[in-house]
Amino acid sequence: MMSRLMPSLMNHQLKTPCPISALAVDQSERLFAGSDDGSVRIFDSATWKLVHAIRGLPNEISSIACSDTSAWLACGRAAYAFSMSSQKLVQNASDAALVLTLGEDEDDVLNELALGVSGSHMAFSTDSGAVGVVNLSTSSVQRMKTRHSSICGIVRFIPDRPRELVSAGYDSAILHFDFLLGTTLSRRDLTAAPASEGISLSPPFVMSAALSPTGAMAVGTADGQLWIGFGGDKGDPADKSTKKKRSRKWEGLNPDDEVVEKVAEGPIVAMAFLNSSALLVSTLLGTLMEFTLSRQEEGLRITKSHEQQTGVAKVNVVLRVKEHTVVAGLTSDSKGIIEIWD
Repeated sequence: MMSRLMPSLMNHQLKTPCPISALAVDQSERLFAGSDDGSVRIFDSATWKLVHAIRGLPNEISSIACSDTSAWLACGRAAYAFSMSSQKLVQNASDAALVLTLGEDEDDVLNELALGVSGSHMAFSTDSGAVGVVNLSTSSVQRMKTRHSSICGIVRFIPDRPRELVSAGYDSAILHFDFLLGTTLSRRDLTAAPASEGISLSPPFVMSAALSPTGAMAVGTADGQLWIGFGGDKGDPADKSTKKKRSRKWEGLNPDDEVVEKVAEGPIVAMAFLNSSALLVSTLLGTLMEFTLSRQEEGLRITKSHEQQTGVAKVNVVLRVKEHTVVAGLTSDSKGIIEIWD
């Protein structure tokens, strides 16, 4: 039976000259779509019409993070801030209100930007494995004392934890930090899924991640594993039977409160929580799957409730905008594509 949460009808398909590499949504629910060619297209989510653009940045847009006043773009080793109140239909690189060079050298490019709920701090991850935080009021940069031993692709602030963040990378490690101190609070190292029929599979590089509003974490790996950490889930505040007492620090990487399953034959490259107990994931080749997360008497369970194929040849990102699921990446002829599903 089809889940009522799973996107089931594609009602818009947007094409761009270059592959879509990043998506974000701002406070006005406009969709920001960054491309390989250093441009960003901004769409009205009510009509899906193009309303603004940013162009002329020197590298691929690897990540976008929107605050109340600015859109931050990760491009090469720098983060560019553009005003959200600009009346210009097309902004250029020279219109950036602020440019912060965060990579440590020319090869140390940015992978992901994340803004804290208050908007006072922005976290970043880089190819060198570094995880850092910018104090946006002073532009001061602090790097965590521990870094990943390979590319760090993911960094996120933890909901309702003002000084904690989590990162993950190609070293198959998930790290949990107190970013004000720069110290590591916990760590989880993922292992490869058992080889099938003697065939060696990809290493468990972490390719995607999502945090639920209640603090559960999910990650997807290059060898098709889905890892869910329930330890940091505080439960539904409206349901006293599930609500948990707040712990001193987030317990999301606790190995006693997790479940790991191989759910795909290829990389899981994108994911988004539909709500606190439903997770949408995408494979590289565009298969969408919805999983229900639950606690049963026999333990934690993840159950696939629906699966369908998109028209995206290679997926880079999945995002929720209001009641829509947005899937983006590239077509078979290496053009950009954005699909909006209801």
